[in-house]
Amino acid sequence: MEQKDTEQKKSIKNTLFEVYDKKYKILLIIPFIMLFLALLQIGYQVYSTGDFIKKDVSLKGGVTITIPFEGTLDTAKIEKQISSGFPDNDVSVRSLKSAGTLVGIIVDADIDGNDKAQADKLLKSVENALKIELSEVEYGIEIIGSSLGASFFKESLIALAVAFLFMGLVVLVYFRTFVPSIAIILAAFSDMAVALAVINIMGIKIGTAGIAAFLMLIGYSVDTDILLTVRVLKRKEGTVMDRIISSFKTGMTMTITAIISTIVALAVTQSDVIRQIMLILLIGLIADIFNTWIQNVAFLRIYLEKKAKKGISV
Repeated sequence: MEQKDTEQKKSIKNTLFEVYDKKYKILLIIPFIMLFLALLQIGYQVYSTGDFIKKDVSLKGGVTITIPFEGTLDTAKIEKQISSGFPDNDVSVRSLKSAGTLVGIIVDADIDGNDKAQADKLLKSVENALKIELSEVEYGIEIIGSSLGASFFKESLIALAVAFLFMGLVVLVYFRTFVPSIAIILAAFSDMAVALAVINIMGIKIGTAGIAAFLMLIGYSVDTDILLTVRVLKRKEGTVMDRIISSFKTGMTMTITAIISTIVALAVTQSDVIRQIMLILLIGLIADIFNTWIQNVAFLRIYLEKKAKKGISV
């Protein structure tokens, strides 16, 4: 019985390897569909909201109120009550925890904090929803002007674009070949696009921490792609498939380790900022498995096959 199970496992493994080895061009459909759906979602986001992401207060301006609170609290109910007084604004309520215990709440609203009437109305709505007097607690209030939020967003996008541009230039200079370099850049772009689309679908509002996560994702994405490309193009021992499998073992170990780390961080952290960063990285790392080990592998094999037909050693 045990021998039969072992033989079945070997048969499944051989079948999967044969599909991976022989059907790599057909498998390209998977990452292409992922990228197409991601771009479709982002396009719909722009069409329906006028922006490609859902921004939080730190990127579009507004008021953030931090209130100490102990006991139990239904944040969804509180958010609904406060939002009823601001039908034209985005209001969100988050819990603030320490060691798993509720110690306060954070209320974000994209109102004009310099408008005293609106600010007072928000404070009154919070008091009514929580059934407390804010004058009796040490709450904090932070106001970010719309122009400052827009400036943060613009500078964050510039930083992201510059990082991606220089990444692309370094890759092009190092490999000095068009197809492998473009494959790496495309894989990194696809990781970011898929992560952004999923975050939009989940309805998560991106702040400055989220932009930082996308910057980190560029590094994670390029890491495995460069590992694969260097081993396949620069090394000469073994067949092309041997080099790909060797890269796959090392790269997947790196990726799975990073995925486990992000899952653990999501499970234990009490910080919304860290949770947002880890979630974006987790989605991007999962997407990178398809974009590196299916998409990039296929491009490299097609590139090397064309070289071989021209009589160039691979």
